[in-house]
Amino acid sequence: MRQNILHPLEPVFDSRSRVLVLGTMPSPKSREQGFYYAHPRNRFWTVLPALLGEPIPKSVSDRKALVLRRHIALWDVLKSCTITGAADSSIKDPVPNDLRPILSAAPIRAVFTTGGKAHTLYRRLCMPLCGVEDIPLPSTSPANCAMSEADLKEAYSILLNYL
Repeated sequence: MRQNILHPLEPVFDSRSRVLVLGTMPSPKSREQGFYYAHPRNRFWTVLPALLGEPIPKSVSDRKALVLRRHIALWDVLKSCTITGAADSSIKDPVPNDLRPILSAAPIRAVFTTGGKAHTLYRRLCMPLCGVEDIPLPSTSPANCAMSEADLKEAYSILLNYL
């Protein structure tokens, strides 16, 4: 079912954040749970802690504490869009988030986009506003079943260069 979604989640960052990781738009499960990458088969919360030598966080508060402790900011490229379920390929009428408040409040060294659609939308809608190029990463979504967890860890290891 196609829905017009207004992004319901606040960005996660503080004045020590060094990298900004952007998805496209929170999935229905993430909107329901009130935090990023909440689908139980999304591998973000296994890949990131493995890279950082951290235990897998179980709760929203543990996830938020992990990213802040490790100087990672989280948000999404879009402020609103029309979408069917969690299918990025169905996105219509995209409106970008304004990333400038994060970029001016924190010493962000790199912006990463997770998934092809986030990368495409960032380049088209956000980069002209903020002037910062992104580094594309593969999606950790269960829809990206072509990539193994080991491949995702290798791809995401570039984050370590900026922390």
